[in-house]
Amino acid sequence: MKAVRVNEFGGPEVLSVEELEVPSVAENHVLIKIEAAGLNYIDTYQRSGLYQIPLPSTLGLEGAGSVAAVGPDVSSLKPGDRVAFTNVMGAYADYVNAPEDRLVPLPDGISFDEGAAAMLQGCTAHYLSQSTYKLSKRDRCLIHAAAGGVGLLLIQMAKNAGAFVIGACSTKAKAELATAAGADEVILYSEQDFKTEVRRITGGEGVTVAYDSVGKATFEHSIDCLGKRGYMVLYGNASGPVTEFNPASLAAKGSLFLTRPTLFDYILDREELVQRSTEVFKWILEGRLRLRMEYFFPLSEARAAHAALEGRRTTGKVLLKPEGT
Repeated sequence: MKAVRVNEFGGPEVLSVEELEVPSVAENHVLIKIEAAGLNYIDTYQRSGLYQIPLPSTLGLEGAGSVAAVGPDVSSLKPGDRVAFTNVMGAYADYVNAPEDRLVPLPDGISFDEGAAAMLQGCTAHYLSQSTYKLSKRDRCLIHAAAGGVGLLLIQMAKNAGAFVIGACSTKAKAELATAAGADEVILYSEQDFKTEVRRITGGEGVTVAYDSVGKATFEHSIDCLGKRGYMVLYGNASGPVTEFNPASLAAKGSLFLTRPTLFDYILDREELVQRSTEVFKWILEGRLRLRMEYFFPLSEARAAHAALEGRRTTGKVLLKPEGT
């Protein structure tokens, strides 16, 4: 089988397509034939070494496909079943060996592409809007990278909860996507100071919660956009990690809250994984959540896919497709 491997940390050029043996199915594991793999920013952090992984490794934490074989003691799945997953390493490949309890069935009406597009980013938007800070109609929120994969889903979930949404993005084309997703106001980084604009839009009161996946370039100004007892939710490092911060400033700025969550702490057990993914799939089937899937790369072009994502040349979800799918 083919797999995209990292043998040393670095830029997209360190990705290599290699021929490997199809893995033997392990106890309590299921062999999945991958139909689509999701590309996420965390993949670039692992590739670069910002997040350390064992080397060599096959990248990819999200995908969808069909069951090719089941290992001993697997009771809930059989060959041919359609499944999706996240938090299972190795999705950039033709096959992956996944623990049974990390797989969720794909409902009728949800395609493999939709399954791969919804698992990591959909469940991320779900925990951000439903658990890290549960949005309601009394809230105002700021969403950075509003036209990205998580951003577009988070806007829709925030609007479904009744919140007032301010999106921030880099181009007019991306602003149009954020508006179409339901954002009440959109700020262009390239033309406007987002801190000043947030204060203007909110009449000086600030937002209840800021969802920031950009990191270093926006972190301090995002905090300044918060109202009293507001929530700063830093969930990404697209511009680099935040390495220096004085927690005492949270008191001076209004008794603020700061959290650095990750999806994997919000799907700690199977019950939570199933609950989040089931609700995301339900909203897609009901038309309350629309996926934007515009960028498809063959597995062999993983380097180009990473470069496009990091160069902010994509919107919505980026998917990798094994040959012949």
